[in-house]
Amino acid sequence: MAGSRRRRLRTTATCVLAGSLVALLGACGVVTTKEDRRAAEELAGKHLPGQLEAIGARTLFPGTGGSEVTFAVADDPDAVVRLRIDADKGTCDRKPCAGVLTEALARGRADAAAFRTLRDAFDTCGYEVIALGRPGTPPYVVAELTNGTVEKVLADIGGCVQRWVTASPADSPLAQAKASYVNIVSPAVAAERDRGKDAWPTVMRLTRGNLLGSLTKHTYHSAGYDIDAGRVDTAGRARVVRPFKQSQEFGRTVQMAVADALRATYPNVVVSSYQWVWRLEPGRVDRQTGYLLFCPEPDERGRCVNSDDAVLVTTDGRGNPVERIRVVHDVRDGTGTLRLPPY
Repeated sequence: MAGSRRRRLRTTATCVLAGSLVALLGACGVVTTKEDRRAAEELAGKHLPGQLEAIGARTLFPGTGGSEVTFAVADDPDAVVRLRIDADKGTCDRKPCAGVLTEALARGRADAAAFRTLRDAFDTCGYEVIALGRPGTPPYVVAELTNGTVEKVLADIGGCVQRWVTASPADSPLAQAKASYVNIVSPAVAAERDRGKDAWPTVMRLTRGNLLGSLTKHTYHSAGYDIDAGRVDTAGRARVVRPFKQSQEFGRTVQMAVADALRATYPNVVVSSYQWVWRLEPGRVDRQTGYLLFCPEPDERGRCVNSDDAVLVTTDGRGNPVERIRVVHDVRDGTGTLRLPPY
């Protein structure tokens, strides 16, 4: 390790003297990552011989020192093990490496088993899980939502969620959850997704940032299902999730329309930029309903802060109201906490 440190210091000094940040991030980072990967492979070979194969590494600079080394598991093609190691310090997550590696393997196996429970539940219902967020976040499945199909698709996916909950261990977070969510992308978006390499462990391939980015750069839907004592309300409810730019455009449209409608009663009205969760109207994908907060009068800075008034509005996909807005007063309790009525 001492020789490694001296080599790294010489390399870093060379990069700094060259005055190139690119060199510092490139040449120095590459050396560090290679050394960390080599140390991780030696660690795995010593403590878990034949069980792990290093398949990738990335530097953790500048956030922290060291690298994250990724392993495939010999007897589990779904599992991925991620180890944060700093070869220069001889630590993993600032702890002795042997114990951290053992814990990482156990975690990788557990995540793979949880994935298989999820995958099998949805496969049985005819929905392929094409992507995953990190553990505990909603899976992504493929379906075309239209006014004619939305209720059936939500109910079908709700049945998948029930299978998933029923098959999950009683002490798992899902089995004890009050709600579960599933992201739904269109077939056209799914067909163009970044698929990665088939040889990668399944959990690694389905959680990649490039894959998630290729899906979430388009508008998609998120379906929510309430869970009570292990029983899922399979009817579900859905909302639209838009990329940032489209979300801002939608927000501006609905805020301007609501402000115009309120000015007949409140000439100095200020509509807050705050938007509550919007939901699709039952049986519709072209109608959605949500709350906006407003202040009848602005504060001394012309703002709307801690509003106690709101409007419930139903809009088309662009944010244009399609029904008369409904004003709701006293939406905060005595502590100032927002308490919007359900809808």
